[in-house]
Amino acid sequence: MSGAQIQQLFDAAERAQQAGLADEARGHFHAIVALDAQEPTARNWLGVEALSNGDADAAADHFEQAAARDAGERSHWINLATAQRMRGEIEAERSALERALTLDQRDLLALIRLAELHEREQEDAPATERWSSVLALSSGIADPTDEFAAVLAHARQFVGARKQRLDGAVDSALADDLARASERDRRRMERAADHWLGRRAIFTNQCEGLHYPFLPADEFFDRALFPWLSDLEAATEIIQTELAAILADPAAALTPYITLPPGVPESKWSPLDQSLNWGAFHLWKEGVRFDEACARAPRTAALVEALPLCHIEGRAPNIFFSILKAGGHIPAHFGVTNVRSVVHLPLIVPGDCTFRVGGETRAWVAGEAFAFDDTIEHEAWNRSDRDRAVLIIDAWNPHLGEHERAMVNRLYAAADAART
Repeated sequence: MSGAQIQQLFDAAERAQQAGLADEARGHFHAIVALDAQEPTARNWLGVEALSNGDADAAADHFEQAAARDAGERSHWINLATAQRMRGEIEAERSALERALTLDQRDLLALIRLAELHEREQEDAPATERWSSVLALSSGIADPTDEFAAVLAHARQFVGARKQRLDGAVDSALADDLARASERDRRRMERAADHWLGRRAIFTNQCEGLHYPFLPADEFFDRALFPWLSDLEAATEIIQTELAAILADPAAALTPYITLPPGVPESKWSPLDQSLNWGAFHLWKEGVRFDEACARAPRTAALVEALPLCHIEGRAPNIFFSILKAGGHIPAHFGVTNVRSVVHLPLIVPGDCTFRVGGETRAWVAGEAFAFDDTIEHEAWNRSDRDRAVLIIDAWNPHLGEHERAMVNRLYAAADAART
């Protein structure tokens, strides 16, 4: 075998191709493989020509020879898979595509061809996995060709239909169990299934201040952990009456909930800075009782102060009427510490007022209280044409024991003392 002779034949084949002399080029490539049976470039050219002529057997032989010499060239395996597909050799096609993916697991063409193979063979699970990979890898392609857009549309349809079947099967299998489950167990199982099926995210604590580790990160706490919520709800009319008197008295001024120092950079809070679009009337703020404010709502103050509030000197409780104006939005944010829980007692709730904690969104219902972990991302909307009012109360995180609560207070007190 002469390397110089083979190079001369390649040069002649290139000249023939440029001149449009396919028969002459073919002769040169055959001459090359006569000298070197596995020369990959010549074999690949001859294989592509055989494919175009519908001769899948000859094409497969050429591509096998090319891949045997140059196994690291993914196009040989893709071409071989195409020839095997034409021959109806399913396992040989599968093997060639899997070899291509061993060279690059992000090879879009190999993934598409393998997804198509799985789909043809009714192998739904691996077809879903491969089509999902195609969609993930294609997410950054802004302007796909019409042909590729059609492939992506098919992938989305297939994955969507498969997901719908899977969702239905899981929901059906769990329906009886969920109907018998406690509220806590039902919520936890539903969230587990939803996350596993890709229907929602699991949100974690992100504390602006003290993060007490290993506490359950529950978006909305199990109501059974707050047995006193029913007593609070029973007082809804009393509290509503006192709030109405406060709102009707100009002297009982609300204050903006957001007050930023001058010079603070623009942020998501800037539209609410110094604005009564989110206003507050505080009975307690950062552990300090506002006696004059409590005197305006004496029965509310007495009722609330009898509850197991979170008491941390200089920090908690915060107890206030929160007024979100018509059309208002409180952007997504995180609380200071997960040693507390936050309780809402809705008082004035026009239609279309919702509250999201993590992956769960609820509508406020007047007189129906709930507790949540405000160190999980949360936000609020009032899409109505009337103001919304909620009584907000700081309570301890129910998963903290009495001794832990005392230690938290000592931790804060020691830190504050050291700073002075």
